Parts: sequence; structure tokens; C-alpha cells
Amino acid sequence: MPETAGEPTAFHDLSAFLATPRVTSLTLSPDGRRLVAAVQGLAADGTRRVSALWDIDPAAQREPVRLTRSRAGESAPAFAADGTVYFLSERDDNGPAGAKGDAGGHGVWALPEHGEARLTVRHPGGVTGFGVARDAGALVYTAGLLPGATDAASHGKLRDARAGAGVTAILYESGMTRFWDSDLGPDEPHTFVRGAREGGRAPGGDDAPVVDAGAQGFVVESEPALSPDGTRVAYARFVHGHVPDGNRTVVVVADAATGEELHLVDRDGYQYSAPLFTADGAAVLCVRELMATYERPFSSTLVRIALPGGAESDLLAECDHWPLEALPSPRPDDETLWFTADELGHAPVFRRDPDGTVTRLTASGAYTSLCVAPDGRTLYALRSAVDAPPAPVRLDAAAPDQEPVALKAPGGVGRLPGTLTEVHTTGDDGFPLRSWLVLPEGARAGRPAPLIVFPHGGPQSSWNSWTWRWNPWPFAARGYAVLLPDPALSTGYGPRMHERGWGQWGGRPYRDLMAMTDTAEARPDIDATRTGLAGASYGGYMANWIATRTDRFRAIVSQAAPWELRSWQGDADASMYFRRIFGDPLTTPERYEQDTPALAADRIRTPMLVVHGGKDYRVPVGQGMALFQDLQRLGVPVKFLHFPDEGHWILGPGHARLWYAALLNFFDHHVLGAPWRRPELL
Repeated sequence: MPETAGEPTAFHDLSAFLATPRVTSLTLSPDGRRLVAAVQGLAADGTRRVSALWDIDPAAQREPVRLTRSRAGESAPAFAADGTVYFLSERDDNGPAGAKGDAGGHGVWALPEHGEARLTVRHPGGVTGFGVARDAGALVYTAGLLPGATDAASHGKLRDARAGAGVTAILYESGMTRFWDSDLGPDEPHTFVRGAREGGRAPGGDDAPVVDAGAQGFVVESEPALSPDGTRVAYARFVHGHVPDGNRTVVVVADAATGEELHLVDRDGYQYSAPLFTADGAAVLCVRELMATYERPFSSTLVRIALPGGAESDLLAECDHWPLEALPSPRPDDETLWFTADELGHAPVFRRDPDGTVTRLTASGAYTSLCVAPDGRTLYALRSAVDAPPAPVRLDAAAPDQEPVALKAPGGVGRLPGTLTEVHTTGDDGFPLRSWLVLPEGARAGRPAPLIVFPHGGPQSSWNSWTWRWNPWPFAARGYAVLLPDPALSTGYGPRMHERGWGQWGGRPYRDLMAMTDTAEARPDIDATRTGLAGASYGGYMANWIATRTDRFRAIVSQAAPWELRSWQGDADASMYFRRIFGDPLTTPERYEQDTPALAADRIRTPMLVVHGGKDYRVPVGQGMALFQDLQRLGVPVKFLHFPDEGHWILGPGHARLWYAALLNFFDHHVLGAPWRRPELL
């Protein structure tokens, strides 16, 4: 085992690392006085994570105060106009008419600034997301209806009838059947509005009117939104195309009191999502994606849809950045907006002024959960980085390239077991390439560190923020350097980065990765003779591809990875998306034949650890099993770590600990020559 320097950190003890509180979301009250964060911690038995709400001082003076403590947990906080905090929870209804488990799933709860929380929305099977009107008393939420159901009551009766008959079967007549780690249906998500036109009163209980504003379709990942006055609702809807390749999302604007559809945002070749109303209610902001084709990569921008009429304008026409999150000004007389986007190994906050000028507000880090003060002069957000977990910060809403003010909050990981630096090189086409490099304590020319390379997933992604799942710092604590490369198809480097890698999953991205690895290994503080590689999803595909192309690595970990592209494309939940990239395997088989690792399985010599979740529907587990069987048949040293109850990500605390232990022990054995140690409980 490699020697490390300094006192032990939280990363030297996997249990301590995984028990660290995690700040997951942030919301600001309409008057700007209060910030509330959702913070995950381990449950008492250590087998799951439970979220609670914390009060955060915007002035960075007071210590944070915990607001909720139920065993079920509370998440997704949002403020109403009167200062009430709404949140999702599976806690029991303790009110006079309540009963344990009377609806199942999450309900929407209301917590006044002074007093106890009360259940506001219940729905059989639970609520999956919600939003509130900024200036009025309306609340919008997403929940399911079974075929034949017209409201929550009839939906509940049908659910009971299915359960009583022991029926779990689902009949699909179009569209997708699965998504990530869940079977879709039999109920279909709908958008409901409660308390529209209640004169500013906070959303009421069972007596408040509920309107079904429309079906969303099975696959919608953005929350519905209400206009500031609560009179209109905007939501994304999944549309089944005439052929699977035509599946897309559109945005619907409807009357909140009647559900009548007022406007549909839909154009051929595009899909729309993440609707937000402007402060004056005169327009909806949406993310618009140019859908990928066989010849052309997709791209994304932010558009303004004027209401009524639907005139559409591209707000980022002169900007190469793809928006991740947007936030309009809270002032009706101001068209300023803020957004985040990947950029050169960061995900800064940008400001777009009414004249179209875009200014970067942050110099480093990755930002989420943007909030803006009522006067539009101050922003709040969660900031993270490769070397810093998410934490709430305060920003000036206009100053360029500033350093944020840290706010007091739970969490924090203490001292890191190493340092973070950047590595720069060029691709074989002269394109500039960059990576993050984590160096363990004590690494130097006289004592170079062994290296592990982490290709990222996506592939439209970037190493620019903290991750709890593929965190490099436990590896640094064990003495490894970790390279986090952004090859072709990574985001934050402009459209050329996508064009140069489009249609060649195993081509230019592979060559970029090798060039970045070469540059890292040329450093005097890196031991080029002791290297390994590990990746998941597209990173796992790249691990498989690399294993068939070189034996330079002593060990490779492949997780949730495509192995045989034809069978994977047909079995994946998002088959239509991958067909756009790879084409029809019957009429255009070239990319399948060009980029399938399984066709070169006999070239593999490197020991491999295959990791897969049994409920992974993005890359079904058969891909990992086929790789495991092929390597055994070919006599390649291989292990298969199977998590029957996990999906595309290994999320359970106990499983996450085993995952880190298995990877670390696997690399210790093959990269460093240490005896193999089977992790406890495996």
C-alpha cells in the first residue's frame, strides 16, 4: 500500500466520508430575509440517507438552525408569498383527519415561520414535484392518474383494485417503458393546480379547488411552474412521435383555474423543457434543445416565449454555453436573467442583461440552486468544486469574476488528503485539451504517485463539480493520483468540441484521453509504470474500449457500461436517443461496427472489475454480464460486482462503502502488487 503524508482525514475512513452531511438544495423567501437548505444525513441505522430542512443566515452571522426532524425526512423546500415553507415528505399525517399511510408516497407539507408543519397536498401514490406562485396563493404539483381515473379519488380506487387483485401488469401502446431505474406506468404524471385565484391566500387544504391542468407524458424531468399571480401554469409534456426517433418534450401553458391549454411550445427538430415565468408574467423562459441527428450533434440554448402569441427569441444566440439552470429577475420592470453553464472545468454563474450582454460572475467552481434577492442585487447559490462539496454562498448579482461569500451551513469535509491542479495538452487535431489532476500528499519527483484515470460519463459532461459517487479524494487518501480528463464531446468547450467527436464514441475521445494521460504521466510526480483506469456509463464504455486498444493500464474498472452496441441500443430505456446518434442498425450499421468494444474482446489482456446495478435501465445489466462472461471465456482475470437493487448509480450508503472498498482493493492488488483483500460483507 502506498505511503501517505499528514494526519488522517475524513477520506481515510470510508464510513466517515460517507456520513458527511450533504447540502442538496437552497431556497430564498420572497422578502429576502430567510434561506432554507435541504441537508441529507445518514439515518440512525446507517442504511439510508434522510433529508432535513435547515435555516441558513443570509448575512453569514448566525449558525444554521435545524427546522425539521422527522424520520421520513423533508426535501425540495420552496417559499410561498406569505413566508410559509413548503416541502415534500413521506411523514405521516398527524392532523385530526389523518391516518398512517393514507395516501402513500410524498405529500406536500406547509411549515409556517412559527408553528408546526401541516399536510397540504396528499395524492394516492404520492407527489413527485411541486412549485408555488410567487405573489399568490396557488400551488402546482405533479402526481399520477391511472388510465380511466379522472381525479385523485378515482385514481385511489383503481390503485386499491389493482392491489386487491394482485395485478402489477402494465399495457404500453406507445413510447418508452422504462426510465433510468424505474418502470414507467401504469399511472401517467399529470399537472395539478390547487388554490388558483385565492386572492393571495396560502394554498389551502382539502377545501381548496384542484384543477388537472393536463398530462405530462411519462418522461419529464423538469418541475411545473406558476405565473407570479397564479393564473397560468407551464409544464413540460413528453410527446410520443410517430416513430420512436420522434419522441420529444414540449412545453404547455395552461389556465391554472380551468386547465384549458392556452399555448403549446413545439417546433420540428427541437424539444423544450424547464419552463419559468418572467416576473411580469408576460413570457415563459424555456431551455430549447436542437435535437441530435446522425450527422449533427445536439445543442442547447435559452429562449423567451412571449405570451400571448408565442413569439420566440433566442436569449443566448451569441453565446456558446449550454444553459444548465436559469433564473429571471424578480422585478417586473427588469429583463435581466442569470444562468449557469459548463465552462473550461467550471460551471460559473452568468448574467444576461436586457441588451444581450453576457457577463461571467464567478471565477471558479460550479453553481446550482440559484436564488435572487427581491431587489435583484444579490444572489445566493450552492457552490461546489472538484475540491469542495456543495455549500451555500452569497454573490453580488452584477460583479464579474468575483469570489463568493461563504455562509454558515452543515457539512464540510475538513482537510483534503492532497492538492488539485490542472493539466493541459493538445489533441491530434491541435484542439486544446485540459484535465483536473488530484495529487496525493507527498507526491513529488523523488516519490511519484501511482495514477488512476477517471473518464467521465455522458459523454456530454465535464469534471467541474463535487461528486459523492466518483469522488477522487478517497483514492488520494490511499496514495493515488487521479486524472479527471475532459475529452472530445465534453461540455464547456464550445461547439467545436462536439463536432470533432460526433459520430465516433471510440475514436477522437479515446485519442484525447490517451493524449491527456500521456501528459499526466510525463510529470515527475507521477509513476507512469503504475496506472489504472475506471469509468461508469460512457466512462465505462470508454474503459471497455480502452481495454481492447491498449494494455498500458495494469487494471481497469468498467461500471454500467455498454459492451455490445446493437443489443444495448435496443434494450436501453432511451433507445430513440441512441438511434439518433448511431443510426438504424439494419440500414446504417457502420457506427455499431466501428465503435462496439465486444467485437475486439480477444485483444483484452488487462485485469478488469465489472460493476453493474440490476435495476439499471439506461445500460441494462445484460451488458455487464456479457462482458464478464466474455472475459472469463478468454481467460482474462475478471471480477463482477453486482448490486441487484441498484440502478445506473450505486446510491445506498452500505453499497457505496463496498463500492469504494472494492475499487481501492482491486487497484491495490493489480497496480501496486498488494495481496487481494475481499471487502467485508461481500
